[in-house]
Amino acid sequence: MKKIVYLLLITGLLVVTLAACKSKETNEESASATDVEVNEEGFPIVDEKLELSMMAPGTGVAEWSDMPTLQVYAEMTNMEFEYITPPLNDFQTKLNLAFASSDIADIIYGAGSSNFTPAMEVDYGEQGVLVPLEDLIAEHAPNLQKLLEERPDVKKSITTIDGHIYALPTVAEGPTSRWYRGPLWYNGKWLDALGVKELPKTTDEFYQLLKRFKTEDPNGNGKADEIPLLDVKMNSSRPWLLGAFGMKEWGIEEVDGKVRYTPITENYKEYLTFMNKLYEEELLDPETFSQSDEQKKAKGQENRIGVFPDYFSFFTTGESEEEAMNNPMFQPLTSSISNKAIIPRSPAIQRGTFAITSNNPSPEASIRWIDYFYSKEGYEFLNRGPEGYMWEWKDKEGGEKVDREVPEGFKSEEDYRGTITPDYGISTPTISGPIEGRALSEFDKFIATETNEKITPYAEVPYPLVYLSPEEQKKANTIEVDLQSYVEQMEAKFITGVESLSNWEEYIKTIENMQIEEYIEIYQDAYNRWSDS
Repeated sequence: MKKIVYLLLITGLLVVTLAACKSKETNEESASATDVEVNEEGFPIVDEKLELSMMAPGTGVAEWSDMPTLQVYAEMTNMEFEYITPPLNDFQTKLNLAFASSDIADIIYGAGSSNFTPAMEVDYGEQGVLVPLEDLIAEHAPNLQKLLEERPDVKKSITTIDGHIYALPTVAEGPTSRWYRGPLWYNGKWLDALGVKELPKTTDEFYQLLKRFKTEDPNGNGKADEIPLLDVKMNSSRPWLLGAFGMKEWGIEEVDGKVRYTPITENYKEYLTFMNKLYEEELLDPETFSQSDEQKKAKGQENRIGVFPDYFSFFTTGESEEEAMNNPMFQPLTSSISNKAIIPRSPAIQRGTFAITSNNPSPEASIRWIDYFYSKEGYEFLNRGPEGYMWEWKDKEGGEKVDREVPEGFKSEEDYRGTITPDYGISTPTISGPIEGRALSEFDKFIATETNEKITPYAEVPYPLVYLSPEEQKKANTIEVDLQSYVEQMEAKFITGVESLSNWEEYIKTIENMQIEEYIEIYQDAYNRWSDS
């Protein structure tokens, strides 16, 4: 018996000793792996070639390894990548699988907060799977450090509740960066046909114009086929129309420091009443809650729509940019319960666009690699690629550039751009904005003017970019599952008249039973933390 105990003790000691040796070996390997000499200024970033892996959403236009921007940058930095680029619509699933298997790439790039959520940042950051970036930024990333010092709103928006930064953002500048969604647009041909000189500024005026669109044959075909207003499930028009009734968001919003849930307010009831009126009088497309985006666009190309949402109006109408400049942007409205015109404004910050994982052998080199794109020169290189593809110098000393012709075989400049750079169809880590030295087109000027007149004076961020604790996130997720589904269903029913607004109190009671007060409290606490930081 004593021999057995003795043997067990010896075996245990051997296991502990071997484990300690293995741990020491692992730590030594880790130390040697991260022992990469990094140049703190200029290029190359490393003298000895460094090979890393990067996971990013692929848009299917070109292989990332074939993109001239990345090829040239690899030569500049002496850093090469294995690109793992699952299709955009499958990216979140692949990213989750990579995290779950611990087989995660060295860098996560271009994911955006819809795929790489704030909750994932917090969760994998606390687990040690993501590398905290704030010290790396302070020591090795002067462009990023400057951004965080000059823009405290950016720093607050990407700092989790444990005080760490686990992912970098896209920070947008320029007119369209203020857009919360693609705007609403008026059909300029119809306005001309009806002799409309001033756009509506109240809900009553808007209603009267929609009636004229329906009854006065503005498309001139002799048929009563006009659709005054349309959308796909109200998802794009809603933010602009809610504003007429004093709301910025369909859900959680902040007003003077107090958080509320708008779908249970009297303001929202007034919005539903107005939209039901439009639906009953067929001023809102009867197919709003059943049609696809493709069907919406088909109606636009038939010149059957008076007011419609899209990023640019010609995406729906099929017109040229020049023709689209006749389609004015929606003018924010007031109503009987809100005498202040208001619309939601984008914070112009997209989180979750760049993260370094614990598998990365050189976080220092990686943060230097991305820092370049937070400079003006770096953004322009990322957005337009190296010289000789999309642009060339007209006057290098004067800083004037000209665009090159799009090669044959491409439908548009954007299609071509998608083969040159990864900055296409995804949120890339950079400070985006106008390109210096590049002449603005007449359409660009039109968009800037419309934005400055119709959005900038009225726009407010509905609710800041915050982080929840894991416990708060878990509770919020549990409540949201049924809450969002119910509110979405009831909006369609109230607007279409399937459910009478006389049942409003019953609707409110149902939401109250879904722990709405606790839900609001979670976001009030998160707002208070953000505001105090």
